[in-house]
Amino acid sequence: MRAFLIVSLALLCAGVLADHDGQTKHGKDHDHNGHDHGDHDHDHHHHGKGKHHDHKHHHHAGEDMACHKIAPSNSQFAFKLFRQVVADHPSENIFFSPVSISTALAMLSLGARADTLNQIIEGLNFNNTKITEEEIHNGFQHLLHMLNDPDRELQLNSGNALFIDNNVKLIQQFIDDVKKYYESEAFSTDFNNAEEAKKQINSYVEKQTHGKIVDLLSSVDKNAVLYLINYIFFRGKWESPFSPESTHQSKFSIDNATTVEVPMMSRTGIYNIYEDNKIPCIVFQLPYKDNATMLLIVPKLGKLQEVEEALSDETITRWESSGAKRRIEINMPKFSTSSSLKLKKILSDMGMSIIFTDEADFSGITEDVNLKVSKVIHKAILNVNEEGTEAAAATATIETVPIMLYPSYSVDRPFLALLYCKDTKTILFMSRVVNPLEK
Repeated sequence: MRAFLIVSLALLCAGVLADHDGQTKHGKDHDHNGHDHGDHDHDHHHHGKGKHHDHKHHHHAGEDMACHKIAPSNSQFAFKLFRQVVADHPSENIFFSPVSISTALAMLSLGARADTLNQIIEGLNFNNTKITEEEIHNGFQHLLHMLNDPDRELQLNSGNALFIDNNVKLIQQFIDDVKKYYESEAFSTDFNNAEEAKKQINSYVEKQTHGKIVDLLSSVDKNAVLYLINYIFFRGKWESPFSPESTHQSKFSIDNATTVEVPMMSRTGIYNIYEDNKIPCIVFQLPYKDNATMLLIVPKLGKLQEVEEALSDETITRWESSGAKRRIEINMPKFSTSSSLKLKKILSDMGMSIIFTDEADFSGITEDVNLKVSKVIHKAILNVNEEGTEAAAATATIETVPIMLYPSYSVDRPFLALLYCKDTKTILFMSRVVNPLEK
């Protein structure tokens, strides 16, 4: 008999971010010295404190190479995944974290063997003649350390957890490796009591995403022996916030026939802007405090698909390096969106079909049962507003400028947004907004 392994991914990008009414809701601050799990009275699988954020975070060039070595493959995977998601959701808002998905799959590969391992590694766009498994896992280990750095001004927490059936014994090497490379925690779970197991997993995710993702799972499979959870939480403040007083209602063209009224944020400031003459779009770089940037990609009306098809690592690099800093007025929608993606078909189409079949070999996870992945669920929430989140702390950076007319740009048609972490060269989140009013 085959037992089920379920991969669930939860993420929240909260900063361009606050709630719809602009009021920030603060979850409990993330404890970087290990998690307090509140009501979880389940045994840890020999994990002590679970996380190890007490390690020093070194940012010098030598160590940076570890996460930079996996960055090109992570980007290629992100764009390949984006095209697959777009094909399945041709006219909807989309939001997801490619790095959350690739991290979960890389972690899963620690227990995969033979063809199953090869499909995951190749599906993640790694070439095993150019990079070793050890280098891949070292890259993710370093990436997670960098992203979880408590000294950052932006708040970014990413981590993993295993919920393991209490009748199944995992191979100790697998537990040690997921802890070492992926800062993972492990919890014993009674999947026979499906309601209690669902509550345990959902409350854990709710806590890690600061109360934003409340019901990751609507049900739990009694046949499951392992749930692999990845979460990512981001709260960033604009380097130069928008003033709420400047937000106004304005028209947004969904297509040639449909227009809606949306709350449009407005600001005059110096932005990096690039008008592409090869691909029909304008690209704005909107920096956050610290080392993250939103690439706002605005295609000409009706050209969204053409721009989506042109997305690649080379394109993003060109946009980043070719722009010029100009003082402009920018108008962009204030919006919230969420996505709940079932990735089984998409990952199968991307060459990882074996993990969902009886041919799957996860004998590096447990020898007690034959495992296969039954589903991969990805839930994401994005809020974009004037301040980022902490308005009071941000107001000091509002620029005063003489009253003059500057070139005005309005994001008044479907657009793409990429949240990019510069020092790790990682795409954290990808979004397509067709209708800013669609939640």
